[in-house]
Amino acid sequence: MAEQVSPAVAIGSEDASRVAARLRELLEGHRLSPSQRRIARYLLERPREAVFLNSNDIAEAVGTSQPSVTRFAFALGFTGFPEFRDDLRAALRDGQSPSAEPAGLNAVQAMVTSEIRNLELLRDGLGDTRRLAEVAAGLAASRPLPVVGLRVSAPLAHLFGYLAAKAHPDVRVIDAPGSTLEDRLSRASEAGASWLLAFGLPRYPRELRDGLVWARRVGLRVALVTDHSVGGLAEHADVVLTAPVSSQFAFDSQAAPAVLCAALVHSMIYALPTSEQASIEEFENTAAERRLFLPE
Repeated sequence: MAEQVSPAVAIGSEDASRVAARLRELLEGHRLSPSQRRIARYLLERPREAVFLNSNDIAEAVGTSQPSVTRFAFALGFTGFPEFRDDLRAALRDGQSPSAEPAGLNAVQAMVTSEIRNLELLRDGLGDTRRLAEVAAGLAASRPLPVVGLRVSAPLAHLFGYLAAKAHPDVRVIDAPGSTLEDRLSRASEAGASWLLAFGLPRYPRELRDGLVWARRVGLRVALVTDHSVGGLAEHADVVLTAPVSSQFAFDSQAAPAVLCAALVHSMIYALPTSEQASIEEFENTAAERRLFLPE
């Protein structure tokens, strides 16, 4: 039987830090629903209480159901909430912090730290840039170049499109699903496109998967930017470029995918003919003449 920690025992700041660190470690890398993230945030904000609360306490405090709290424990790999709570209590018994994070971080700082780790993973994964360069060259040569992002991925598609269009002569950003997406991909293929760049970050729209299937049907090669190299989207792509997202915030943080987007634009620009690269400098010259931007 698991050792119990009595609520009468005071939890000091060091013990609370151990509990919070263990919580962050358990949450790292798991996909949580919005209601599960509320539960996680509630516990992270109350590490002194977390080892004493039961599932009904948490459900009432968060405004969700007791089964939702149980599913939260399931999502983290436990058989139920009691096993999850026992794991937190073990951090007190062991007297060890499982985290190498600097002491004294608040919950938001800890979330930022998790995103820093994602950027480090992206950096390490780009030690060999040959695949990035090959994809960039394919995108540079595709005329036109369709770029797709639906729902939460749409802003990254528009960011790539906005930057790439400063040099690439025909970038077409598509953020509408269904028949509109299929029609625009078909027209791009008929106009000579050879590649499609797609952004597919969680949660993954079913319409995006259908769009990737259609893209390959009309003869386009698919380069996919996502957070996992396997799954329902990756199997419909010719090349997959990955960047992890952080699920510890209320909504996913996409710092690493945004950096990968910038790296892909950078590589694509330098894969373009020199004459097209020169259009960037031409824009800067006209922008200065028109005083488009405030002085720095």
